[in-house]
Amino acid sequence: MKEGPDIARVATLLGDPARANMLTALMSGRALTAAELAQEAGVTPQTASSHLAKLEAGQIVIPRKQGRHRYFTLSGPDIVEALEVLMGIASRVGHNRVRTGPKDPALRKARVCYDHLAGEMGVALFSGLEARKLISTDHNGVALTDAGADFAEAFGINLNELRTSRRPLCRECLDWSARQSHLAGSFGAALLDRFYDLGWAQRSKESRVVIFSPEGERNFKALCDS
Repeated sequence: MKEGPDIARVATLLGDPARANMLTALMSGRALTAAELAQEAGVTPQTASSHLAKLEAGQIVIPRKQGRHRYFTLSGPDIVEALEVLMGIASRVGHNRVRTGPKDPALRKARVCYDHLAGEMGVALFSGLEARKLISTDHNGVALTDAGADFAEAFGINLNELRTSRRPLCRECLDWSARQSHLAGSFGAALLDRFYDLGWAQRSKESRVVIFSPEGERNFKALCDS
């Protein structure tokens, strides 16, 4: 390719195993230090700094300074979506890790994908909203219906505030583990925040896992099945 976006450069930045582990850790939406990312990647702090410098130069991550500490975040939700797609491809073609960790089943059930719900419960939410005709899907993507707008307001979500953002209200994100869609965009993020506010779920402090209480899971299922 002589013209257009240089996908080879981006692929190279994402493709290194240590950098891939760092980026996966940042998919939680949390800002992490170089030391924390070094631990996630299983490399020395010096090596991590070298990787982060490349990711920063390629505008894949953004540094943020607070006091004496320097934190890193992903440069945007599109990076998360690209990583989810790559993880789905890797799973489909059999390029999986030899050893799975104890958190894997929990990650497959419910996890944070940047700032929205992913995993089996994320897919169930997307399917439930679509079945209830609260969202619609076509060749143009995902849209919130009039009934969906009424639902959002009744559920305690301020749509007027969301619509002032440059970010899409609804966006389809391919789930790597379920290989089906979950809901991204500002509305998807607002739904997950509302689950937290209602006490239905909480984020794990150690991973991207989202933990639903038994009552929260019942309420979630009722929301999807109503």
